[in-house]
Amino acid sequence: MTDQNNIQYPTSGIQHPASNTQYHKKLNIYFTAGVPELEDTTEILKIIQSAGAEMVEIGMPYSDPVADGPVIQKAHELALKNGMTIAKLFEQLKSVKAEIKIPIILMGYINPVLSFGFVNFCRECAESGVSGLIIPDLPPIEFEKNYSQILQKYHLNFSFLVTPETSDERIKYLDSLSSGFLYAVSSSSTTGSSVKEIDNEKYLKNLSDLKLKNLVMIGFGIQSKEDFRKVTQFSDGGIIGTAFMKILLEKENWKENATNFIQSIVN
Repeated sequence: MTDQNNIQYPTSGIQHPASNTQYHKKLNIYFTAGVPELEDTTEILKIIQSAGAEMVEIGMPYSDPVADGPVIQKAHELALKNGMTIAKLFEQLKSVKAEIKIPIILMGYINPVLSFGFVNFCRECAESGVSGLIIPDLPPIEFEKNYSQILQKYHLNFSFLVTPETSDERIKYLDSLSSGFLYAVSSSSTTGSSVKEIDNEKYLKNLSDLKLKNLVMIGFGIQSKEDFRKVTQFSDGGIIGTAFMKILLEKENWKENATNFIQSIVN
């Protein structure tokens, strides 16, 4: 098997803090493909990149997004109503492949990916400029047995999720399977929960002390620059989804508001 430590995002520029390059906290912005309108995906990608985020995570709409809160569930419903499909998403990504230089990560559930065909899906990812995947309901054992070598063949990273309840032993195991970054969920709730409602510090400090091989990116509940600074004290970056999706779902002046929101985090 290929050494996963040697797999890098093709255009990411992501470096582990142990490297000699200049390092700062990474901002990853999530949005659901096909919202607010079917053809807005490419415009949103350009906005996220130009506003200053270092990574982008695109949600693939699914009819039963059980890990997501009401805002992103609503986004999934709207995207499906608008006609978004995995095939359509790949078509859109290919159209801006030359323009988007930050890493693109696709996030979704395993059933639609299997329906598309896992090998075909990975091939399309590689041809569309996708750097990595997050599939929360893919069990690690299944990943090791059936999928890791396919992902390596197409140079795709894969990020597993850990929570405050995940044991140190399992965190290290999931870190060993992951490449690109480890997704640290701020709580065991659904997306959109407030980061202020939980005590992140002990959990995040422990992740930092474990000296993991991957960057640690924390998600769920980051809604402001204050939240971002709080969760990145002991992590390498943060993932913002629900707060950004609220802007897209409001629709009015969403392009300007999306730009201003991202810039308020990074500046």
